[in-house]
Amino acid sequence: MLKDIQMINESKADWFHIDIMDGHFVPNMSIGFPILKAIVAYAQKPLDIHLMITNPDFYIERFCKEAHADTLTVHYEACTHLHRTLQTIKSFGAKTGVALNPHTPVSVLEDILPETDMVLLMSVNPGFGGQKFIPQTLKKIQKLKAMLTAQNLSTLIEVDGGVGLQNYQALVEVGANVLVCGNSVFGAENPLKTIDLLKK
Repeated sequence: MLKDIQMINESKADWFHIDIMDGHFVPNMSIGFPILKAIVAYAQKPLDIHLMITNPDFYIERFCKEAHADTLTVHYEACTHLHRTLQTIKSFGAKTGVALNPHTPVSVLEDILPETDMVLLMSVNPGFGGQKFIPQTLKKIQKLKAMLTAQNLSTLIEVDGGVGLQNYQALVEVGANVLVCGNSVFGAENPLKTIDLLKK
C-alpha cells in the first residue's frame, strides 16, 4: 500500500480518491479507520473520500476530523435528509460531494445543487472495481452540466467507474472535470505514464 501511496504522491494526479464500503449499501467491504489513518499519514495530496455506506451521518465527524477529508461524498440514495447531511459536512470544514448510482436521474439534485461542491456520477454499479463503463453516463453528464449552467454554479462533475484512456476524452468533452481512475492506473504496466496521459 505504501508503494502505491508514494506513486500517487510523485505523480501528476491531483487527489487521492478513497472508497469506503460497509457491506450493506454495497455488497463489498473496504478499509476501516486504522488503515485510513495510515493513508492519511503518508498522503501528500487532498483526500477525496467517497462514502458508500448506510447512515453516513453517524460517521461524518470522524471522517472529517480523524481522516482529514478534504471532500466528503455521500450517496443521495443513502441520505434521508440530504440538505442537513451536507450542512454537517460543511460545519467540519470539508467540501461536499453527492454521489448518484447509475439508475438515479440527475434531476433529483436540482434543488440541492447550490449546497454541493461536487457531484459524483457512478458510471458502474458501486461496490466492485473493474466493471464496464455504462455509456448512458455521458448523457447524464450533459444533463447535469446544463443544470449547473442554468444555476450559474461551478460545482465539479466527477465520474467514477470504468474510466481510462479509452474514454476519458469523451467524458471531458461533455462536461466532466474530475475523473476517478482505479484499475486503469493501478492495473497499468506503467501507472505514472498512464496518469501523465490522462492529465493531458
